Amino acid sequence: MSVPSDLSIAQAARLEPIETIAAKLALGAGDLDRYGDFMAKIRLEALPRLQAERPLGRYILVTAITPTPLGEGKTTTTVGLAQALNRIGKSAVLAIRQPSMGPTFGIKGGAAGGGYSQVVPMSDINLHLTGDLHAVTAANNLLAAMIDNHLYHGNALGIDPHAITWKRVLDVSDRVLRNVIVGLGARGDGPPRQTGFDIAVASEVMAILALTTSLRDLRERMGRVVFGYGRDGKPITAEDLKAAGAMTVLMKDALKPTLVQTLEQGPALVHAGPFANIAHGNSSILADLFGTRGADYCVTEAGFGADIGAEKFFNIKCRASGLRPDAAVLVTTVRAMKLHSGKHKVTPGKPPSGGHVGRER
Repeated sequence: MSVPSDLSIAQAARLEPIETIAAKLALGAGDLDRYGDFMAKIRLEALPRLQAERPLGRYILVTAITPTPLGEGKTTTTVGLAQALNRIGKSAVLAIRQPSMGPTFGIKGGAAGGGYSQVVPMSDINLHLTGDLHAVTAANNLLAAMIDNHLYHGNALGIDPHAITWKRVLDVSDRVLRNVIVGLGARGDGPPRQTGFDIAVASEVMAILALTTSLRDLRERMGRVVFGYGRDGKPITAEDLKAAGAMTVLMKDALKPTLVQTLEQGPALVHAGPFANIAHGNSSILADLFGTRGADYCVTEAGFGADIGAEKFFNIKCRASGLRPDAAVLVTTVRAMKLHSGKHKVTPGKPPSGGHVGRER
């Protein structure tokens, strides 16, 4: 039997109104900021009520063997496990990261699950969703602009232009922007210096979004951002530059977790998306705080393999959230084990052939 493509399955899905999905997490229409019929932001004001009225649910982590460049199916397993729990009569919600549009338009494609274990509306989740990535981009680039503006107007903080570590970001894989010279042109265009662009999810602002627990906490974390060093070698922060408040304002709506649904109309939280190789690689603490109070089981996922995402889940995310997992699921594939043997190779974008990893014997 042939299985339809992920896109065909997602487009044929029957979606329930987002208010119906919210009710499964003990949330009412007044707790939501709707983005159309099938997506909504959850207002943070609802969290204290859930924490006061509902018991703490079971907390399950999904991680994986060190993956191949193609991924090993953690998100698919996360979605499938939450759907299975709901199917046997349990109350379950899943919490995953928002996909970056770099991989979405690359070889790996989207990150909303696959087959009949998907989160929908799939195309919205894999593209702009509710605009959180654009808010991260704006907050990051505001700080970058204020740094260069400060240099232009006399550099009262004594910033060493050669010791600025803060780059601009955008959510597109654009190789030629990795290293750039800014400030070329007339004197009014600012002092020239070398800098560059990262992908948006690599911004420290994204890592902060995933670890914050409140608007006040977000403001304090923004203030502690170190963007470079002075000529005396001392670190200089966004608070020193008086940029942290404006950065926080740009993030006020992105702070709210986004509620969507699975193919089987179960609740799903999609929020934040830091990469595990440059940050802690886990979805937001706020989503997990809502999930562990709104359902009997909250299934979350750590990025990359157990040696990166899961280690950081235990040692960074859990310490910041105060939550303790009740179980962990390890996704393991023959393909990954073959690759790590050193005797096979995987070629992204090409069908398996010869001794490539994808061919089973």
